[in-house]
Amino acid sequence: MDEILACEDTRAKSLLLQCCCAPCSSHCLTVLEDKISITAYYYNPNITDRTEHDKRAEELKRLVGILNSEFPGADIEYAEGPFEPEKFFEVARGLEQEPERGARCAKCFELRLRETARKAKAEGYDYFATTLTLSPLKDARLINEIGERIAREEGVSWLCSDFKKKEGFKHSVELSDKYGLYRQDYCGCPFSKRGN
Repeated sequence: MDEILACEDTRAKSLLLQCCCAPCSSHCLTVLEDKISITAYYYNPNITDRTEHDKRAEELKRLVGILNSEFPGADIEYAEGPFEPEKFFEVARGLEQEPERGARCAKCFELRLRETARKAKAEGYDYFATTLTLSPLKDARLINEIGERIAREEGVSWLCSDFKKKEGFKHSVELSDKYGLYRQDYCGCPFSKRGN
């Protein structure tokens, strides 16, 4: 990611950034806001509880407003995908007992990234990416492999990232405190909630 953003004049380029939640998005958006035109795209069919889904969506929308006010010249857009828990349950079928970070998670990443890539291509974005690589509980290498494969299949460019580098996760915690963001204690799917 750093290489692309450093080598090209990306300020005129556009990025559809799949955002899992406001806390993770906080660091990613502040790192990118002056480098590329961003749309924060909330698409998370893995969050099958409607109340939780909507709470996270509203919190992300609030964060986008805060950042647009706080950073001169920031013009982060917000877009929200449909509430589609049935799509998550379809890809998770047979994988319900998988541990966190297992095959179910890979299928979930693929579901969210493929939908983001399709939207990016249909709407003319230059790149798509995800905030998922911020979490120390997520495998950035795996996420980037999935993103690169989908980019080839869907015909849109993937912006490779590992947002947890350079203390990205720590920065997201600090920003969450600063902005009073809701920090959920599970990834989102009902299976990730089991251990809580």
